[in-house]
Amino acid sequence: MNTTYVCGHRNPDTDSIVSAMAYAALCNMLGENGYVAARLGQMNDESSFLLKRFGFQPPMLLSTVRTQISDIDFDRPPLIGPSIPVSHAWEILQENPNISALPVTNEDGTLYGMVTAGGIAESDMRSIQTPLIDHAPVFNVLSALEGHIINCHDDVFDFLSGEVVIALPTASEALTGIHQGAVVLCGQQPDVVEKALAEKAGCIILCQSNLAEKYRGLSSSTCIIATPYDAWRAARMLYQATPVSRIAKADGLVCFHLDDYLDDVRDTVLQSRYRSYPVLDRDNKVIGTLSRYHLLRPKRKQVVLVDHNEKGQSVPGLDQATLVGIIDHHRLGDVQTGYPVFMRNEPVGSTTTIVATMFQEHGLMPGEKLAGLMAAAIVSDTVMFKSPTTTSRDRRIAERLARIAGLNLEQLGRDVFSASSAEKPAATLLTTDFKEFHLADHRLGISQITTMDSAAMLRRKDEFLAEMKKMQEDKHYDMVLLMITDVLREGTELVFLGDREILRQAFGLGEIGESNVFLQGVVSRKKQMVPALALLWG
Repeated sequence: MNTTYVCGHRNPDTDSIVSAMAYAALCNMLGENGYVAARLGQMNDESSFLLKRFGFQPPMLLSTVRTQISDIDFDRPPLIGPSIPVSHAWEILQENPNISALPVTNEDGTLYGMVTAGGIAESDMRSIQTPLIDHAPVFNVLSALEGHIINCHDDVFDFLSGEVVIALPTASEALTGIHQGAVVLCGQQPDVVEKALAEKAGCIILCQSNLAEKYRGLSSSTCIIATPYDAWRAARMLYQATPVSRIAKADGLVCFHLDDYLDDVRDTVLQSRYRSYPVLDRDNKVIGTLSRYHLLRPKRKQVVLVDHNEKGQSVPGLDQATLVGIIDHHRLGDVQTGYPVFMRNEPVGSTTTIVATMFQEHGLMPGEKLAGLMAAAIVSDTVMFKSPTTTSRDRRIAERLARIAGLNLEQLGRDVFSASSAEKPAATLLTTDFKEFHLADHRLGISQITTMDSAAMLRRKDEFLAEMKKMQEDKHYDMVLLMITDVLREGTELVFLGDREILRQAFGLGEIGESNVFLQGVVSRKKQMVPALALLWG
């Protein structure tokens, strides 16, 4: 099931958080499963208070929607252990022709190495030039040869090592090459067996021979194995009884993790020559392999934007995601797509109002707790219906949601605007609800704190100005503004850093203070503050 992230803007306010949660809930109720609410930053005190009050967990924190390894359909081949015989690895590769390499894993699932068909073929070719086996587990040998040990039961053999000698009848002496520790393959040749026993060969492999009955139960330091294979096939299978760990590439491997970004992975792949790369999870356990062709058409994350439609306010990596829709009540921004998307942009006071309207249009009703949370979001974004962006629909929808939740709307409003903490550091208060704007050639940042006691906030003006100065220097803003919006006074104490003549002209003011001025009736950043400056700056 594909996940679609529903996210508001950075430095999220209550409307941004709640509209994302409500829209995700609506889509899932309609059977469009996989919608997940997300946030792009830490929640403010108001949002935290309201979610806790109505019994909701915060949405997941989404740092980026850049395409990651976890977003693509990489291969998930069988995982094999280091002790598995080479023959078994070869069989798996032959049964899965689309897989170019098999991950070899330790007992805890972490990566040991990678084995390829080319690596197995190379090892097989080396065995022709150097016919020996080294410390091959007896169990692997018996499995590869489909054989069994005929020694006395008290004889114990764990590993086989030695030069491989095929002692078949020839015109010359067949016993040449038999020496201590050798692995001797023979047929119906008692003289070869006796010679090998006398020389204390490491192993005798009886190939399609009835001599097994003669030597069955013999106690000897030489391991005697009977196999139904002929000598040529037995020799080839003997080399493939080697543990796959002996031929697996374990040094200098290039690995990727699920959360690695695809553009970074692509750069790494272009600089290397491997055909397949192991993919690890957060615990460094192998879960699959990645090949170059997986990078050609990656699957993108799906995103719905709520309460904004500007890239500068949206989730990082948006250009690498598939934008599914936009639900907003702000001016049209700079988000562009190469394909049609669902978009609903309405001139109302809160994005949550639009989402609540969509509930009604589908004949659905949010649950009691969600209805209460949505009502609180509308009250918050409309500043208790005092914002100039407020419409009759905002009030009507909020009243309906409050009835569903069994709440008094006026009391809910007082609770909402009493939730912020004036004791927090000035930097935290300044950045909690902060937005950046580009008007003509001017760059400005506007922060807003909504409170029921602006006087208490204004007493910290010097702290705010110090932080605003740092922000201006770091981001090269032409102007930094802090709106301390007072719900009871129905206006804003504006703390500013920049040319005060601009503010005087924009709002038609007389003489103003050096760093602050009260703007009666100004409570909206997007409807009053930004348009006034945009009109002045063109």
